[in-house]
Amino acid sequence: MRVERLSFEALGSRCHLLGLGLAPSRLRRAAGRVAEAHRRFTRFVPDSELSRLNAAVGRWVTVSPDLEELLRAALDAHRLSGGLVHAGVLPCLLATGYTRPLARGGPTRAAETAPAPPPPLPELLEVEPGRARLRQGGIDLGGIAKGWLADRLAAELGENCVVNLGGDLFARGPGPGDEGWPIGVGGTTLLLRDRGAATSGTRGRAWAQGDRRFHHLIDPRTGRPAESDLSEVSVVADDAFQAEVHAKAALLLGRDLAPAYLAGRACAWRLD
Repeated sequence: MRVERLSFEALGSRCHLLGLGLAPSRLRRAAGRVAEAHRRFTRFVPDSELSRLNAAVGRWVTVSPDLEELLRAALDAHRLSGGLVHAGVLPCLLATGYTRPLARGGPTRAAETAPAPPPPLPELLEVEPGRARLRQGGIDLGGIAKGWLADRLAAELGENCVVNLGGDLFARGPGPGDEGWPIGVGGTTLLLRDRGAATSGTRGRAWAQGDRRFHHLIDPRTGRPAESDLSEVSVVADDAFQAEVHAKAALLLGRDLAPAYLAGRACAWRLD
């Protein structure tokens, strides 16, 4: 059977869908779902579902089943990472000047001082069936949404497929050679079957203003862009969501602490 492929831009990244024996129309419909998710869950569109929640600080807001599940995933990410993966760092991101997509004009002027580190996410965000409340600050779902969506889309797309959303991916089934899908992870090609992978780094979305340098990865312990001796971490885990969470947490922890953190949480990893 032939491997069908589709590449497209969404979620601020290059995305790829592959499926063995899938009709091209099925891949196009899946790509449409990714584009729809971007419109609904981005913080950069004022009338997105996430933006409406961010604008209603202090009030309960009706949310769709998808956003409810995604917000619960953000709370899970906070718990799994010991608080290092924190969706409530939006005020800190805005303070760096990351107020619009870097592909659409670049950052705006950064604040002179960084905001205080955010409280733990469960103190900021409440989620109940069909509704959510943000007590203060703002939510940025970022990579959490990509990993979460890659897992769900792969489960729906077919028994033998790859969903890669800007580097957060899930490889499902035995691949074209029955040994797994060949996936590049951290510069190495691995054969993945029913596994997720993700890479977190500080080189791609980075900029300077005068002598000040910024990037998109906020350390919730400081409220500022992370200062790590690692610039990139790639992780293979049971699914894309966990791979994304653990890659980001490991990068924040740095080279000395990352291996102990990843042991027992990840199937494989690479630190750079």
